[in-house]
Amino acid sequence: MATKKNIRRLKIKRRIRKNVSGTSERPRLSVFKSNSSIYVQLIDDVKAETLAFASSKEITSDKKSVNIGLSTEVGKLIATKAIDKGISEVVFDRNGSLYHGKVKALAEGAREGGLKF
Repeated sequence: MATKKNIRRLKIKRRIRKNVSGTSERPRLSVFKSNSSIYVQLIDDVKAETLAFASSKEITSDKKSVNIGLSTEVGKLIATKAIDKGISEVVFDRNGSLYHGKVKALAEGAREGGLKF
């Protein structure tokens, strides 16, 4: 059974996805966070394919949880992968999470890495 918190997040996620869509020139930067990791993908919604991805597991495996510093590093990692593929502009999809804390740190890390939102 889904909790009220999960139902609320899914409603917000659907509302965001109605307006946010990625193309090959400007893909969608989708963020997913769990209790132990944070994941980010560059998605082309027109072709329905993932162009690049990064996670906190690529950076380090000795930590049990994600903190703000690690989220910033993941943002910088996805920015370097995107720039290597010739992508400089993205559409940010926070995936129902609040733009606060780890999600905000990831976005700021991606901006520091050279991505434009």
